[in-house]
Amino acid sequence: MMTELSIIIPCYHEEKNIDILYQELNTTLKTIEISYEIIFVDDGSKDKTYEKIERIAQNDDRVSGISFSRNFGHQIALLAGLEKAKGNMIITMDGDMQHPPKVIPQLISKFKEGYDIVNTQRIDDSSISFFKKQTSKWFYKIINRLSDIEVESLGADFRLMSRETVNAFLSIREHDRFTRGLVSWIGYKQGLIEYQAHPRHAGTSSYTTGRMLKLALNGITSMSSKPLRISLFFGLFFFASGILYSLFILYNYFTGSNVQGWTSILITILILGGIQLFILSIIGEYVSKIFNESKARPLYIIKKRTDTD
Repeated sequence: MMTELSIIIPCYHEEKNIDILYQELNTTLKTIEISYEIIFVDDGSKDKTYEKIERIAQNDDRVSGISFSRNFGHQIALLAGLEKAKGNMIITMDGDMQHPPKVIPQLISKFKEGYDIVNTQRIDDSSISFFKKQTSKWFYKIINRLSDIEVESLGADFRLMSRETVNAFLSIREHDRFTRGLVSWIGYKQGLIEYQAHPRHAGTSSYTTGRMLKLALNGITSMSSKPLRISLFFGLFFFASGILYSLFILYNYFTGSNVQGWTSILITILILGGIQLFILSIIGEYVSKIFNESKARPLYIIKKRTDTD
């Protein structure tokens, strides 16, 4: 039988969430009477996440799972699930219950209106900290200002994609991936629905501040080369400023005026040194991406799987 719907769920330390998520998915999917498969991708968890997936897969042939040899990251886990999916419609969602399964019928309904991709936008609530709201807001402002494509603010990796758009997405073989940006980049007709995020059922988020900053930096450098151009303008501006300052010093020297001391010199050196290090760090980010791509390593390694397909 042809699979109409594939649901892909990346998991990392979600042993306490797997069972209830599976139950809610089944409850929701029974109401829409559609052939489906559920693919769990264990991103190198050190708890019993994969054991839970194996047990479910043994009792339900619509469920399959793969387990990475180590933690390769959420974006790569999404890619692995998309590569395995067989459905004509593919939904990606998180395994922590913050992406409510009851939204799935709305995604399918929007898709049937003629959209190739249906994205979701989270409705903020009081449970989200002020810091996270503001950093998220500024991230989307920055990336949309720097990039040539528009990334929806408060977006999530909770979306429905057609088979055609998934095939287009899979043709992109980058190592450092920013899925939300790449989905926008491939184009097609894209719709949007809002959803109210649920609190995590159990456990804590693996997205620490450090990981979020890494994802933000990866998103900006993956989707735009404008930071390099900004570095060029910084360099030109301070080069011109240095020429003017040099002329000022020479003028004072030849007219016999005293140029006052060390404070201005030290400040100038510190500012220029900081700007140089900042520009070098930007260049370093892009060079590291070239280095990662040139190694041509596999994007992930599968340690275990529940089937042989």
